[in-house]
Amino acid sequence: MEKSKTNQDDQHHELGDETFMSADDLRNYMVEMQMAKASKEIGVMDVSGKARESLLKKMSTPLDVTPEILQEVTQNLLFKLRAAAKRGETELMVMRFPTALCSDKGRAINNGDTDWPETLSGRPRQAYEFWGDHLKEAGYRLSATIIDWPGGLPGDVGFFLRWGKTKG
Repeated sequence: MEKSKTNQDDQHHELGDETFMSADDLRNYMVEMQMAKASKEIGVMDVSGKARESLLKKMSTPLDVTPEILQEVTQNLLFKLRAAAKRGETELMVMRFPTALCSDKGRAINNGDTDWPETLSGRPRQAYEFWGDHLKEAGYRLSATIIDWPGGLPGDVGFFLRWGKTKG
């Protein structure tokens, strides 16, 4: 009988050491997992931050608008407009850019100020001018809207080209 008690003690000890964690071990494991997750998120934030900086730099530099660039932009836009119309849509987001490309960080756009185009710089300014020079007289309307709010602050602006009937 003594022998079976020793076997039970060995089995219990074996289970305690290899299969189950103590409450302290489990808490430590949770902390390690949370730290690993936070470290991964910081790494992702670093990569996305660098990509955002690169995009901001690229978009703040106006394009050298050659006849070839103008034709390429026009053909690309017409393709997207036709595809949207086939889907029955009456608007299309034609550009997305950080509010940092607005002199007021998007305040005028967010508040619906009529002078919001004056805050634009870089390629968003060029896109607005392209609309005014080539699309406005054809009946297209352009609006700008804050489309995301990271940390509760204006993040990106979306330019929407509309061609449907106006409400009202």
